[in-house]
Amino acid sequence: MSRGTRARSRLDRCRSEKPIELAVPRSVRLRVSDEDFWLLCLENPDLRLERTERGVVEIMPPTSGGTGARNADLTAQVVVWAKIDGTGTPFDSSAGFKLPNGATRSPDTSWIPNERWNALTVAEKEEKFSPICPEFVVELRSRSDRKKKLQGKMREYLTQGARLGWLIDPRDGTVEIYRPGQPVEILNKPAKLSGEDVLPGFVLDLKGIL
Repeated sequence: MSRGTRARSRLDRCRSEKPIELAVPRSVRLRVSDEDFWLLCLENPDLRLERTERGVVEIMPPTSGGTGARNADLTAQVVVWAKIDGTGTPFDSSAGFKLPNGATRSPDTSWIPNERWNALTVAEKEEKFSPICPEFVVELRSRSDRKKKLQGKMREYLTQGARLGWLIDPRDGTVEIYRPGQPVEILNKPAKLSGEDVLPGFVLDLKGIL
């Protein structure tokens, strides 16, 4: 029996059993393998789950309507630019990426150059989590997000291959800009953000987002 067949068999058994609701306290660290994490995500499609490089599952609670609207605006602007530019593929917050260190992350908005994205196989694009780190990532802080945790994720993206990252915090009006090998730049209530040489010509209008 192949690994894929075993995984499907286990998933079928899970679906045939009575669902169990599990509350995990913040002090408890739930660790799972790659395969079990994928099955966990399939069984909980309404949850946004991530996994650290050590296998610890992290559950992100649903965002407020306001945060959802801001993220939709942010992603839409990237998508519109990407379609005109044509050099890369944009992603929304539902996309999960398996980073080189083994962590599985889902940035709020991200972008990958076509030459890197198209180098993946169809299976790597369509089955499970794509084994690649986006070159551009954005995290939009919601009221339930701890800022230090988001800052740690931004640093992780950089070590795994990201070339530009924005941590947008509507709560205090700041934007932190992350670039490889450079100190974090902090802007206070900027009106716009430049995609620099990673997203040439892209300018994010922060009205209604920040």
